[in-house]
Amino acid sequence: MKLIRLFLFPFTPIYAFVTWLRNTMYDKNYLKSTSFSFPIVAIGNLSTGGTGKTPMTEYIIDLLKDSYNVAVLSRGYKRKTKGFILANSNSTFMDLGDEPYQMYLKFKKVDFAVDANRVRGVNLLKEKNNNIDVVLLDDAFQHRTVKAGFYILLTSFDDLFIDDFLLPTGNLREMKSGVNRADVIIVSKTPNNTSEKVKEAVRKRLEHYNKPVFFSEIIYSEALFSLKESITLDSLQGKKVNLVTGIANSKPLKDFLNRKGIIYDEIEFEDHHDFSASEISQLENLDSFIITTEKDYVRMRGRVNHLRLFYLPIKTKIYNSVKFEELILKFIKEF
Repeated sequence: MKLIRLFLFPFTPIYAFVTWLRNTMYDKNYLKSTSFSFPIVAIGNLSTGGTGKTPMTEYIIDLLKDSYNVAVLSRGYKRKTKGFILANSNSTFMDLGDEPYQMYLKFKKVDFAVDANRVRGVNLLKEKNNNIDVVLLDDAFQHRTVKAGFYILLTSFDDLFIDDFLLPTGNLREMKSGVNRADVIIVSKTPNNTSEKVKEAVRKRLEHYNKPVFFSEIIYSEALFSLKESITLDSLQGKKVNLVTGIANSKPLKDFLNRKGIIYDEIEFEDHHDFSASEISQLENLDSFIITTEKDYVRMRGRVNHLRLFYLPIKTKIYNSVKFEELILKFIKEF
């Protein structure tokens, strides 16, 4: 894969020019960015791949939902529908995409919608519920048709954007100067044993951008959940299980299970994988039960025997969370 990307290097300057021109057109107002009369928070990254956008969106929902009427708009990656879709009790992951559907199942009092056209999506959300106070845009850092009031930029601790290159040689969706649109930088997926000295070294590398920098880590649950029950991870020590993943980077999950002494056979698929009927049949025929991620679970839910299918929830923990939350709340209150 690295060799292929090296051969694609001649295309990188072309991609750089196209993304630079697009951003310049927005910066100079030759292309229109629509502003709204209510607070909009955009969550995204500069790179492709998993930086923890969904757990971060859930964190912001948890922060705001008891004081504000919150709505979330996603594009609905790999959904089978088109246009604007507002989540309801009949929705499935095929209607919304796996991550929006996952969040919808968790937060019943929050409006969730998907639309690749973000301007239309925000307008229709507000039209259908005029009581909405705040809209969160999931994975929207490059969606410049909407001008958000607050931008949260995520970059993975072990894959910082400053060490990356533009597509197709690297994983950056746009040039590093795009970070200038951010209001805060979150260094996500920080290992929990990371010293303050190491964090300070990372801050030093990012201080050129003059943005507040926070660190976050992924916290794994100590329990697994199925449709109707839960079990502790400790109860599985010494027992062999199957780990089924279809996410961008399964290494942190595997590291966690290894630390917990869980013995597993891994079946790995690409990110957002759409399980075929034959693959579901193969999973049904496995001789022990299945551990999977929450995102993968919603794509297997109702298709694999619920007595054998368990997911491991995750949450985001932000270091110095009080200061981070103050920035979000201050923006909303003063909007």
